[in-house]
Amino acid sequence: MSITPSTATAVRLYGPEHAADPQRSYELLRRQGPVGLAEIDTDLVVHLVTDYEAAINLLQDTDTWSKDTRPWLGQVPEHSTIRPLVEWRPSLLFADGDEHAHLRKVITDSFALLDPNDVRVLTFRHADLLLQDFADTGTVDLVGQYAHQLPLMVFNGLFGMGDEHGPRLVGALTAMMDTDPERKAAGAQSFGAYLGALYQTKAAQRGHDLTSWFIDHPNGLSQEEAINQIIITLGAGNEPTANLIANTCVRMLSDDRYFGTLTTGSLPVQHAIDDALWYDSPLANFSFHFPKKDVTFYGTRIPVGSPVMVSYAAANTCPHSGVPADGYRSGTKAHLAFAAGPHACPARSLALLIATAAIERLASYLPDIELAVAPEELTYRDGPIHRTLTSLPARFTPLTPDAEGVTPWSRSSTGPETESDSPSLVTAGRGSVRSS
Repeated sequence: MSITPSTATAVRLYGPEHAADPQRSYELLRRQGPVGLAEIDTDLVVHLVTDYEAAINLLQDTDTWSKDTRPWLGQVPEHSTIRPLVEWRPSLLFADGDEHAHLRKVITDSFALLDPNDVRVLTFRHADLLLQDFADTGTVDLVGQYAHQLPLMVFNGLFGMGDEHGPRLVGALTAMMDTDPERKAAGAQSFGAYLGALYQTKAAQRGHDLTSWFIDHPNGLSQEEAINQIIITLGAGNEPTANLIANTCVRMLSDDRYFGTLTTGSLPVQHAIDDALWYDSPLANFSFHFPKKDVTFYGTRIPVGSPVMVSYAAANTCPHSGVPADGYRSGTKAHLAFAAGPHACPARSLALLIATAAIERLASYLPDIELAVAPEELTYRDGPIHRTLTSLPARFTPLTPDAEGVTPWSRSSTGPETESDSPSLVTAGRGSVRSS
């Protein structure tokens, strides 16, 4: 039987204790039943769905639930870290019914025009640019120097901007995540300028890119609508993809089942990615929904307009989700890491393609890379939404030019951009690929 909200204590989903052990938080929530009370910021309490079946039912039921945050926004303090994530915009994230279908079709149709091989080659190219910056040093923070830069650089290209704008986009969004108000404001201003330049560039001259396809789509988006679809694509596609790359790297470098991937190919990269999506969901809790009328949902009474979130992380590890007793579940696509139903992430295939290419490139060039700290020493960023590592220190044998001065990036006139490239590395001192 569910504990009623009047007798339940909200479980805090932020702070160092939750960041260190989120499964403890989810277990406390499960004691309240399929739907519990969670505090996602100071004095900001929501209902949180932790049960797999309940989550599926909510995500598929558009008759009962709305995605429009406006009636609730007045209860969210302006300074809250949650506010930017729920601030209403004319985008598919906050739309219902026909409006949602109208906006979503623009994105899904435009994504369908992307050639997967082009995306893969673009990811390889930007991965190479990042790898060149640290490949000769022997050490790297795979979060700050790789995982959290690469998706934005790829998206910058997919939206039609030149490579020189990639660092500007990375810098703007990084600053927007800062706790310092001035730096956050400067980041928001820089991001706004980037979006304005992007739209004006493509409005003046179309290209083979997402922005041009958004503008030219038969559904006829206004400038405001087009820009907001770009914002939601960047927001929904960037950090979860970056987290997926980093969280998968942790598994590959610390779990014996994936350990051989880098040197013997005992398990494919996709296997590790699937497992990370099940057990370390990069977007842990999100999907705000609001009942259109008072409802009783899985034993919990929820008043009209009250916020309800879905915990993808808790639902995926729910005892009733079908996870085998040995905790090994790669190869199935039934996880909720990309949500489900009409509002399921439209960039799922794109995110998986980028993450797979990013990890393959890293493993190809640095096959003896290992964690520079013990896995239990890794820490995660404070917050209720994303499962984000603060850093991922790793070490490897530095890449050095061969006798002719050739490096993996100068070995041919075309460079290692194609899928068939397999760099020949000239390194010394290969050792065990174990984490310390």
